[in-house]
Amino acid sequence: MPTTVNFPDGFIWGAATAAYQIEGAADEDGRGESIWDRFSHTPGKVRGGDTGDVACDHYHRYREDVALMQQLGLQAYRFSVSWPRVMPNGRGATNRAGLDFYDRLVDELLRANIQPFLTLYHWDLPQSLQDKGGWANRDTCGYFSDYAALMVKQLADRVPNWTTFNEPWVSAFVGNQQGRHAPGLTDTRVAYHVAHHHLVAHGLATQAIRSVAPQVKVGIVLDFAPPEPARDTEDNLATTEHMWPRGVALFLDPLFRGGYSAAVQPLIEQYEVPVQSGDLPLIAQPLDFLGVNYYRRMVFDEQGDPVRVRGAEYTDMDWEVHAPAFKRLLLRITSEYELPPIYITENGAAFPDEVTNDGQVHDTRRLSYYSEHLGALREAITDGADVRGYFAWSLLDNFEWAEGYSKRFGLVYVDYPTQERIIKDSGKWYRQVIAQNMVE
Repeated sequence: MPTTVNFPDGFIWGAATAAYQIEGAADEDGRGESIWDRFSHTPGKVRGGDTGDVACDHYHRYREDVALMQQLGLQAYRFSVSWPRVMPNGRGATNRAGLDFYDRLVDELLRANIQPFLTLYHWDLPQSLQDKGGWANRDTCGYFSDYAALMVKQLADRVPNWTTFNEPWVSAFVGNQQGRHAPGLTDTRVAYHVAHHHLVAHGLATQAIRSVAPQVKVGIVLDFAPPEPARDTEDNLATTEHMWPRGVALFLDPLFRGGYSAAVQPLIEQYEVPVQSGDLPLIAQPLDFLGVNYYRRMVFDEQGDPVRVRGAEYTDMDWEVHAPAFKRLLLRITSEYELPPIYITENGAAFPDEVTNDGQVHDTRRLSYYSEHLGALREAITDGADVRGYFAWSLLDNFEWAEGYSKRFGLVYVDYPTQERIIKDSGKWYRQVIAQNMVE
């Protein structure tokens, strides 16, 4: 990487969060129960018995947190809406207090000259809908469309960028096949039904958003952990190529090619996925942007088993640090699909941070991670990837799903007992990157 890397004019710099991970106020002001409330309160599901009941108390401290965003120089902030906060049962009656919170948050962002990027679904399905079958029930797609219409009527005059789903693969498979996330199911058939219904709901919500506010931009956020071979052999390469359509491309193909790939079709049939007439055109309507979340690659041997790379650095999540795969991913999807502009909607690393005697957090490993990945990103842009912005994950240390509060991703350290916030060295460095539009 060159000593100094400049980014294109107009490149947007931001940070990201998710409602359940930071808001807290789980039972305040009429909020309904979500699947993550139920899951985290089930013994043995979350490390340390942690829950999102309080989290970062962002619901009460959002003004303080927006002031922190200003200190960091953020130009944009990606956040999600808690569906059960605005529609406690997921359908029917709306909760005025919940809508008012997001009104206040958006207005505070705009006063700070920070552009809001809103995500409608970041995994906190209302529990009352899960009780009716959750995302395996096709009716949930229609309820999601109604929820999308509600939010766009409320905020489209001030929010220009709308994301339907965050990481539908994780929601579908980690939550319904692996059981490590809410709702905690271990049923592969259900997982594939959920995946398809996420796509159908995305299509319906996209139509709903555009019917109410045709001026806004609509996209979806997908997660990518690209499979790569442990060894440069024909067999090993074939193994990882076999994994690509069932993982990375499971959602890309219906969204941008109008259908499931030949490699996925046998699974659609095996698990009796209810693909109805008209679903595929609905899913594949044009989008204004694609969000890409990248943290790591996955390395496999010839048998398809994951392997650790000798001598490589791993984060506190046990994820390999490997920035070149970030560049390779962006260039591959750019060459293989007709994509809209891309935003990097999540990228970051968890490390065991501590407040030192000087009252600061010197997170040099995270700073290096960001520097390496931004360098790889700039190379990808130079080589043709149309990337328009970058959102660090995350603004704050927060509730890291099944890991509870044991993992820290934030640019800002959170002392959970006191809710004190401390900008880490990585946050101070990121502030300079934003100000100069370059990485030194």
